[in-house]
Amino acid sequence: MTQSEMLDFIGAEAEKLGCEARRGEMLREHTSVRVGGSCDIMIFSPDSETSARLFVECTKIGLYAMVLGNGSNCLYTDGGFRGAVIVPTPKSGKISSDGEFVTASAGTPLSALCTYALEKSLTGLEFAYGIPGTVGGAVYMNAGAYGGEIKGIIESVRAMTPLGTIKEFGVDELGLGYRTSRFERSGEIIISATFKLTAGEREIIGERMRELISRRKSRQPLEYPSFGSAFKRPEGSYAGLVIEESGLKGKSVGGAQISPKHANFIINTGGATSKDITDLIELTQKTVLEKTGYKLEPEVRLIPERPKAL
Repeated sequence: MTQSEMLDFIGAEAEKLGCEARRGEMLREHTSVRVGGSCDIMIFSPDSETSARLFVECTKIGLYAMVLGNGSNCLYTDGGFRGAVIVPTPKSGKISSDGEFVTASAGTPLSALCTYALEKSLTGLEFAYGIPGTVGGAVYMNAGAYGGEIKGIIESVRAMTPLGTIKEFGVDELGLGYRTSRFERSGEIIISATFKLTAGEREIIGERMRELISRRKSRQPLEYPSFGSAFKRPEGSYAGLVIEESGLKGKSVGGAQISPKHANFIINTGGATSKDITDLIELTQKTVLEKTGYKLEPEVRLIPERPKAL
């Protein structure tokens, strides 16, 4: 099939499954940093299993594709994405519980999951309140903050393999490490995750959530579009600290800036391009290595316009 034929095919398949398909959708409208060009086709899926099945269909016909959550940790190029981007609709988020076990679909916002746990008087998820992502994205990168991480509370994950079969993985099979999991390498698409929480007191849980969101607002540049943390924590120090020690706090390239408020945030001050951000990332890595000896690794996922093999 030609690229055009593949797009026609997957668009028709998506509509059969109750999805909405749009050609030429701008990716900057679907990422928290508000940059990125157009994608060939964006498919809005009503549930996480449908998202996974569409991804598998794209793979079968050779169409470059990805499933996008909240777009809070992705940097697309200014050229966009030459393939299909599959995103959840608000109604794709589904949560259920059985005692202290809580199951959420991949498209569920973390904030909604945390609020659900609060309503059920279940503790363990407070650290995730305010992380701007979905359950699928959080599992994919083993998200964490304020001393907690997904690895510490997850019980199992349901995912679809590249062949279209659904498998359940226990926590020991997830390959969870610092900002990584098996799903970065396996080609499997997360459908849902089950978390093991603990009964607690609603008032104490709520107070902890309010405390952490207040801390975020006071210390992070939430008033600007950004990814959240731009770099992973280097062993033996903190990304924000070594960036600040290198004299880069407030440094700008075009419309991209290292936040004067928190040096591990790259913000879009207005009109930033993807190139502005990648240039600033590279400048930061080079300068920090020269001045401190620390080698910074981006926490941001850089999405190529085309498959790297082409």
